[in-house]
Amino acid sequence: MKHIAVLTSGGDAPGMNAAIRAVVRTAIFKNLRISAVYQGYQGLLDDNIEEFGPRSVANIIQKGGTILRTARCKDFYTPEGRAKGAETLTKHGIEGLVVIGGDGSFRGASKLYDEHNIPVVGIPGTIDNDIYGTDVTIGFNTAINIALDAVDRLRDTAASHDRLILVEVMGRHAGHIALYVGVAGGAEAILVPEAESDAQSILDTIVAAKERGKLSSVIVVAEGAFPGGALALQKQLEEKCGYEVRTSILGHMQRGGSPSTRDRVLASRLGYEAVKSLISGRHGVMVGIDKRGTVRVPLKEVFEGQKEFDWELYETAKILAV
Repeated sequence: MKHIAVLTSGGDAPGMNAAIRAVVRTAIFKNLRISAVYQGYQGLLDDNIEEFGPRSVANIIQKGGTILRTARCKDFYTPEGRAKGAETLTKHGIEGLVVIGGDGSFRGASKLYDEHNIPVVGIPGTIDNDIYGTDVTIGFNTAINIALDAVDRLRDTAASHDRLILVEVMGRHAGHIALYVGVAGGAEAILVPEAESDAQSILDTIVAAKERGKLSSVIVVAEGAFPGGALALQKQLEEKCGYEVRTSILGHMQRGGSPSTRDRVLASRLGYEAVKSLISGRHGVMVGIDKRGTVRVPLKEVFEGQKEFDWELYETAKILAV
């Protein structure tokens, strides 16, 4: 293998640039040519590719987002689109591809590998931390730190006004962000998509907290945990109890900003391992990390598996909220 490429796909995550940097510099150290594909899979279809050198990735490790940019590419869902993408890679003499992204990005990479025998390796980059086969994804640590800072600030306001504040964090299908932020922020309740919740049970929790002497409360809500989100929950709570409730929706601010130390180190390690995996002939896999160290998981297992929710931590949060 003499020439590989790297792209970022799906939602951006802090640390993606650190991963790009690691892929580029590891490839050059291993005497490989390295090219960058701009705008994800759309860049393959548009032939938006540039060969990189070591200075191409200078001073990017501290930057959020992705210098390669990203885009949703509907055409890549079709066999014809993937064939065109494979043809672009072949035209440039690219013999392997590193894909930094999440579940959908890995599905596209797996199809490229199965249908056109393009060696691919995935690096998990998503703030949701919902990728099976790795304990943590690039961007998760930064996202929870950003959200936690907001929760801490909002708790000051809640305490000053004896108020109930709902904080909505990202997580349409997975509650990992809400769980970690809720535990670290001492939330009185944590709502996640993995567990059913209703306004009455939440109200009961708040009333019980008041009876124990709590004058203010903060509830962390994953965006997919309650029908209509935190604003709908606020409306129901106000109708049921007459409390003054405020809602803060953190939104996409959780995806931006300079990556944390942990995300930079993780991205650097996984970028290095991805190139090593391509060179050694271990293709069609994702490189991740668990308590054993760096792991390689077949891509099909990644998007067919379901990451386990930490129910023990969830129950711990309920006890500590007392």
